[in-house]
Order: sequence, then C-alpha cells, then structure tokens
Amino acid sequence: MRGFNIIDGKFVVSLIRGDGIGPEIIESVLKIFDYINVPIIFEEVFAGLECYNKFGDPLPMETLNSIKKNKVALKGPTTTPKGEGFKSVNVAIRKALDLFANVRPSKTIPNIPSKYDNIDLIVIRENIEDTYPAVEYYQTPDVVQTLRITSKQGSYMVNKFAFELAKKLNRRRVTCVHKANIHKFSDGMFLNTFYEISKDYKDLVSDDIIVDNLCMQLVKNPEDFDVLVLPNIFGDIVSDLCAGLVGSLGLAYSGNIGLNYAVFEAVHGSAPDIANKNIANPSAIILAATYMLKYLNLFDFAYLIEQALFKNFENGIFTKDLKGNYSTSEFTQHLIKNISTYKQVSLNNENNKIEIDDNKNQIEIKDIPVLRDSKDWELFGVDVFIEWNDLRTLPAIPFEYKSLRIDFISNRATKIYPDKISDITLVNWYRCRYLSNYKIDINLIQELVNEIYKNGIRISQLEFLYKENNKNMFSQE
Repeated sequence: MRGFNIIDGKFVVSLIRGDGIGPEIIESVLKIFDYINVPIIFEEVFAGLECYNKFGDPLPMETLNSIKKNKVALKGPTTTPKGEGFKSVNVAIRKALDLFANVRPSKTIPNIPSKYDNIDLIVIRENIEDTYPAVEYYQTPDVVQTLRITSKQGSYMVNKFAFELAKKLNRRRVTCVHKANIHKFSDGMFLNTFYEISKDYKDLVSDDIIVDNLCMQLVKNPEDFDVLVLPNIFGDIVSDLCAGLVGSLGLAYSGNIGLNYAVFEAVHGSAPDIANKNIANPSAIILAATYMLKYLNLFDFAYLIEQALFKNFENGIFTKDLKGNYSTSEFTQHLIKNISTYKQVSLNNENNKIEIDDNKNQIEIKDIPVLRDSKDWELFGVDVFIEWNDLRTLPAIPFEYKSLRIDFISNRATKIYPDKISDITLVNWYRCRYLSNYKIDINLIQELVNEIYKNGIRISQLEFLYKENNKNMFSQE
C-alpha cells in the first residue's frame, strides 16, 4: 500500500519548480489545475541550481522527505551545478527513491508535424543501474574505466513492470532491447530475465531485438513496435529518438516509478537561454501532469486537459519551438479557454472520486528474486591490470608463478600475447590474465601481486576469476 497523503479529500503532491524555464511551465500547470479544481494540494520543495545557490545543496533532504511523505511529485527541469562532486539532480532523485522504471510514452499527436502518423510506443527504461551510477576510475593518466552494473533484481523489477504495464493497458507486444551478442553477461542477464518473466504473460507477444537494429527499424517502421523495455543507457538514447519520431523533445514527458514513489517530469532541459522570456513550450510538463493524474486515478481531469491541449494544436496554437508565435502564457490561456468550451467530459462523475484503495491503478512488483550467495564459487585465477609505459616490449611480469601461468595479455581489450597483433595503437594499460588448472587460494594471488610489485610495476586493478560448477564466471576475452 503506497498510502498517498490525502488531506480534506485532496492528494498532497510535492512540487519542484526547477530552474530556467521550469517555474514558467510549472505555472501553466498550476493555472490549469486551479481552473478545473483538480483535487490536489501542491507542497513546494526545491532542487537544482537555484536551490544550490539559495541553500547550498542542489537536493536537500527536505525535498526527498517531502516526496517520501507524499509518494508523488511533479518536477520541472533542473540544472545540475557545474564542478567536481555534483551529480545529476535527476539521477540523484531516482537513486534516492529507487525509481527503477522510467516510462516514456511516444505517441503521434494530431496536428504536430511529423514524418509518421501512427506511432504509439511506450519506452520503459531501467532507471538505476547500467553506467548511470557513474562509478569511474582513472587506471592510468590516459585510461579511464566506467563500470556497467546489472543485477538480477534490477532486471527483474523493470521487466516485470513492463509486462504488467502492457497487460494493464491492453497492449499487444513487449520487446526487450539489448546488446547481448556483445555483452553476454550483463545484457545476457537482462534478456534472460525478460524471457523468464514472459512465461507468465502468454497473451502478450514477447520478443527481443539488438539495440542498433532497433534504431534502424524505428526510423523505417516505428509503427511495428509497441512496448520496449531497455537497460538504462540504451533507454536514454532510444527514448529521445522516439521523441523525435513524434515531433519534438518539447512534447516528451515521463514518469519515474518505483515500488513506493513516483516522480513525473518533462524530459527536456531547463533551457536557461530562453528563461523568463515567456516563450517556453509548457506542453511536456502539462502531459507529465496528466500522466500523474492518471497515476492518481483522476482520469477525467487528465483526459480533459489532454483534449484541451490537442485542441490548441488543432487550432494552430503553437509556441516558438513548434514554429508558432504564441507565448507561454497565451498558449496556456488558450488551453484554459478550450476547457471552458468542452462539454464531453463531466468532472463530477464517479471516476473522479479518490479511491481509498490507492493501489487500484498502481503496478505491484512482487516475488523479487532472492539474493544468491557465491558459496559454490571456486577461485582459478586473476586478471591483473597494470600500468606499463615501455610500449616496445611486453610488461616485465612473471609469466609463471607456481600454479599460475599467463593465459594472455591484452591492451585496449585486444590480445597482444601469445598471439601478437601488429599495427594496433597501444596505451599504457595492460590486462594480464593468470589462470591455474586447479582451484587456488587467495594467498597465492597475494604472493603474485608482491612479485609484480618487486619489478616496480603499478597495479591499478585486480579481478578475481571464479568458476561455479566448472562454469566460468568471467568473460573469455
């Protein structure tokens, strides 16, 4: 039970105005909500660059506590302060609240110029893992490493969410997007988890596609796809591609959904170059707000606002980014005028009563895989990553040490020993794989490390090589 914060029959929602154009476009939402008496009380909190300038923190704990209390937030675009030590505010919010699913609908909007007229996609992006934790290390002054993190639990939650959402929305197909032909362990885990879950959804077509092929197919035949579920970095790229297919990033919105909390936002940035000029397009944040209303079971308010927005487009009411001449405030006033003339939707019917069971329209993720331990893993070797600056010769390391022997040496992931490859560009970072024919003790690796250090070689990283029931728990290359 999420336990939404409801006071006097109204939802309390945390509100972040954001930076740049954020306050202007959020103001459009507030005017629209006020005009039709949406049963929401906004509790304003702060995040972003202006927040940092004012409070010395781009994401105060008070902001996170507000969202945890209210369970739902509407967020304007934020700017992350420049400089060392500042992480993306968006990423920080997603991680702090465990908002594991980023949902990006991409649907053709009538009267918005586009090369296509029948797109109706939902992109579901894993929102926590992959390269986005930004765990990075300098290995040498010229070589940087980024960790790509994939877990069984994270893969399960986002794939399960994708199937549940597809089922709830009566969609026909869920496609897993990956690069498992190359990333056999990480994307392989994501893909295998997808197919394990698919067995419980016989009424849905389940298939997969390699991400580069997907990009080509989306440009050629986007109408072939329905619901896409992707690892984080692929989802980030593909979701913006899909926004371009339907006309503009200025119309793109998303919901960041977790087990307990949800944050809804426009996808575009804070656009400080056009801030306070009354020319920003509020459409994306308005659509994000309607998505939030649906999440809160306030469907008729959402549909009324959507119809009024689309009526603006039908009437040629566009902001500058869509080659129009209407200001932000004029665009909003025309939308409100459209609402006043619509009679198709009654805002007094039963669908707009706040449900006591606030799980009714939420997606529950159950049976998250239990953690497995590595008690059956056995140590057989180690990858030793070293700095070696004499590129004319192989590193001066022991090629055998007791039961350990060099299996290969690579540079920039290309093997240079024992099979020497000529005419490749070398850098001063080498991976030296040592393997034993039988199980070894960790102390043997420590002895090997000491031998390498004796030669004056700096070790930047060690990766232990395990087997489980004779299966390699490491890549072969």
